[in-house]
Amino acid sequence: MTNYVKVGNLQVASGLYSFINQKALPGTGVEANRFWLGVETIFEGLTPKNKRLLTRRGELQDAINQWHKENKSFEFDKYKQFLKEIGYLELEGEDFQITTENVDEEVALKAGPQLVVPSDNARYALNAANARWGSLYDALYGTDAISEEGGAHKAGNYNPIRGEKVISFAKSFLDQVASLKQSSHKEAINYAIVDGRLAVSLNNGNTTSLQDDTKLVGFQGKPEEPLGILLQNNGLYFEIQVDRSHPIGQSDQAGIKDIFIESALSTIIDCEDSVAAVDADDKVLVYQNWLGLMKGDLTASFTKGGKTVTRTLNPDRLYTSVKGEEISLKARSLMFIRTVGHLMTSNAILTKDGEEVPEGIMDTVFASLIAMHSLLGNGKYQNSSKGSIYIVKPKMHGSEEVAFAGELFDRVEDLLGLERNTLKIGVMDEERRTSLNLKACIREVKERIVFINTGFLDRTGDEIHTSMEIGPMIRKNNMKSATWLQSYEKSNVIVGLDAGLQGRAQIGKGMWAMPDLMSEMLKQKIGHVQAGANTAWVPSPTAATLHVLHYHQLDVRDVQEKLKKETNNLQDDILDIPVESEINWSIEEIQQELDNNAQGILGYVVRWVDQGIGCSKVPDINNIGLMEDRATLRISSQHMANWLHHGICSKKQVLETLKRMAKVVDEQNAGDTAYHSMAEDFEQSIAFQAACDLVFKGYEQPNGYTEPILHRRRLEAKAKDSVNS
Repeated sequence: MTNYVKVGNLQVASGLYSFINQKALPGTGVEANRFWLGVETIFEGLTPKNKRLLTRRGELQDAINQWHKENKSFEFDKYKQFLKEIGYLELEGEDFQITTENVDEEVALKAGPQLVVPSDNARYALNAANARWGSLYDALYGTDAISEEGGAHKAGNYNPIRGEKVISFAKSFLDQVASLKQSSHKEAINYAIVDGRLAVSLNNGNTTSLQDDTKLVGFQGKPEEPLGILLQNNGLYFEIQVDRSHPIGQSDQAGIKDIFIESALSTIIDCEDSVAAVDADDKVLVYQNWLGLMKGDLTASFTKGGKTVTRTLNPDRLYTSVKGEEISLKARSLMFIRTVGHLMTSNAILTKDGEEVPEGIMDTVFASLIAMHSLLGNGKYQNSSKGSIYIVKPKMHGSEEVAFAGELFDRVEDLLGLERNTLKIGVMDEERRTSLNLKACIREVKERIVFINTGFLDRTGDEIHTSMEIGPMIRKNNMKSATWLQSYEKSNVIVGLDAGLQGRAQIGKGMWAMPDLMSEMLKQKIGHVQAGANTAWVPSPTAATLHVLHYHQLDVRDVQEKLKKETNNLQDDILDIPVESEINWSIEEIQQELDNNAQGILGYVVRWVDQGIGCSKVPDINNIGLMEDRATLRISSQHMANWLHHGICSKKQVLETLKRMAKVVDEQNAGDTAYHSMAEDFEQSIAFQAACDLVFKGYEQPNGYTEPILHRRRLEAKAKDSVNS
């Protein structure tokens, strides 16, 4: 049972109330009574609007379902006209340019990787924030980015054969981004700073320098014997680290021990898809970690190699410029916080009638309050040097919902005494109605927007759910080459550039979901840079260090300048429904699709429901580890629900598939002592029943979202654990 404190007309969970009053409010200059009165006013004013927006979602979906039932074959123009008549397609409106000001360079000017990390895990959050810089040598050595051919295996102690491959790769990188005059870094035997320039002694007795001397920024140590040489390319820093006493430096003729490279420029601290926060206690943990990050005093201790290790935020990196001046560079990612969307409510606060409040409103209020500590200099570090607070708002459908978020931000700024547009908004372009009306969505927050981002998984889940009645969807793996998806990804960039996001905001792309396949990522993810995105999501700090190489290879601004000349409207292509026109799948192909979806659903849900893990690396049907969160769950469950609805498979077949794959998932998790088997008792396994709900009740879920079922089942599991303990 949750204990509540009556605060005006609100009932606030006692743990949350104590945390806000004792930890979050002190130091902000916001008086407690006035704050809670303002919170109550915001809920009273905006909750009815929030409900109306959700009702509108349902009305539109019902209308589309009915239209498709009556129009199994239709002319495209009639379909498009219908969507306009019901208000699903909005008027594009006049051209405009966003006017967002006070945006940090990590968002406005620099291009590079972005991490998304669960806010309820302090260790992961610290790792992500500290991933601003990373070791290129470590990233290469420890992953399949370097092949194991020729004896270059990575298991066991240091392998000098593998080490040589790493060093060769890294020096080729230096040749690309900091090329020498008529020579290679592979021939260097010594580095020095002479008269403000980099002097490189070669193994043939000659001395050379950089082809572009402006790439040298500064150094650490003495100019004649630098320990670190700071360089810059495409706005990104990297450092040649020299230490001839280091085991690696000893074996290098130039004494180079590593290439330390600016990696994750920004990080999203996530309260949404990667988090399993279902009650007041969970929310307090989320807010506590965010407060620790904003004040700079968050710590996380763990055991590694038999020793206790304590993580904290990294201090700034100090250098001497070529002119002899001190340079201080941030060693931490710029942090956004992603709040919950408009759908879910939270029992952390109840109204006078006992109703749960909208969780997205609650998140915005408390996250903004907590971020004030950084703005006011109450901790070790300031997250934003421009006095901004960065909030990503997910799962919004159309411009009216984006406008609602803007109104919420206005009210929170007024409550906290912040200047207008201090709160910057990131708009996730991951719902069909937002993709089709992106220009109108951006217009509603044109003075505070700093981010748009495509998301294949949630976007595909919404694509399937929206057109559920038209027919069975194409196989999941074929979605990536579908007309609608290709056009959506391209349109997002074109619309963003046309609205003036270049130089003021991020245009982002989605996640590389296979953290163990870095070689393949290096081949494929440059496509996000080529598409004109100035940021893209990666699953780990190591992946950030490798993906940033793509931003050195291509200057995103040059790509964007070319794309700005494109003016084609891709709305018609985005409306192309990925329905299978001719059903000729074999029995084996259908079962293979069901197996793949079922395994992914179960592998994720069992950890979410039983252990409260909102994001994890889940082995797929081929035992390849995939980063799974609620977005991956949404697409898999909606795809199965769609095929079930149209008779491609039967309920009996799906249930048999789920039971058979549950045994596979149990085996994959056999080494986890905290794991609860599903196959031992399917009826009593709350996680297994949750997976069944997601498929068999998938049709009726609002916009196909998984949160209502997951939250209900997780609360059930927590209650069961509490009784058992």
